[in-house]
Amino acid sequence: NLTTASELPATTLAPYCYQYMFSNCSSLISAPELPATSLAEGCYSYMFNNCSNLTTAPELPATTLAESCYSNMFIWCSKLAATPELPATNLAKDCYSGMFRFCTSLISASKLPATTLEESCYSGMFSECSNLTLTPELPAKTLAKNCYGGMFSGCSVLTMAPALPATTLAYGCYQSMFSGCNKLTNIPAVLPATTLAESCYEYMFNNCYNLETAPVLPATTLANSCYKSMFGNCLKLETAPELPATTLATYCYEDMFRNCTSLTTAPELPAAALVRACYNGMFRD
Repeated sequence: NLTTASELPATTLAPYCYQYMFSNCSSLISAPELPATSLAEGCYSYMFNNCSNLTTAPELPATTLAESCYSNMFIWCSKLAATPELPATNLAKDCYSGMFRFCTSLISASKLPATTLEESCYSGMFSECSNLTLTPELPAKTLAKNCYGGMFSGCSVLTMAPALPATTLAYGCYQSMFSGCNKLTNIPAVLPATTLAESCYEYMFNNCYNLETAPVLPATTLANSCYKSMFGNCLKLETAPELPATTLATYCYEDMFRNCTSLTTAPELPAAALVRACYNGMFRD
């Protein structure tokens, strides 16, 4: 029945020092100040897990992050109304992964100014935020492994995606980024990368039932599973983008348009030399 937290004045943290500290404190209504500017591995991970009456997050002034430092910090804080400012421009592996997952009262998010990303840095950050309508800008031009994986998955009222200007991709970088965003209709006109990475667009718009238009996909150098189920179950998708690549990769187009029941015309597929499972299930219902 804890309603108020103790003061936490420490500015030098240790690995996992506050992990799960207030987990399942469902009566907690205010959080302590967290003044540290340099963090440690996992220091705040799951700190406020399932604090279902917490409405305001503490300020988070840190500019030096560490692996998993904020991972799932506010998961299941269903009354959290706003996200704190996150000023760091240098990220760490898994630093924000799942940070606001299932924060179902969030409508918008604070800025994410970093242009240099790290593995899984934003993975699942806003997953299942079912009232999120405004996303932060994502200015990075060079991505990292799984950096945006599932970032907005399950954001069921989100209608507009941010611009995605990156031209250098990485393994799974956009994997499931908007999966289950079933109100999404406005997405970037172009995904500009011409050289893809393994699984980079895998499930990116899967189950976006109201998406009618796909982005331009200019890539000519493909990678294994790069487009796997990218538009799976996009029931209103009417036109497929041009696919100019002439050299294919294993499973590259697997299930790309699976169950796109409004699609009436397939794109030209100019490749003459095929590889294992390259078109497997591409248009299957």
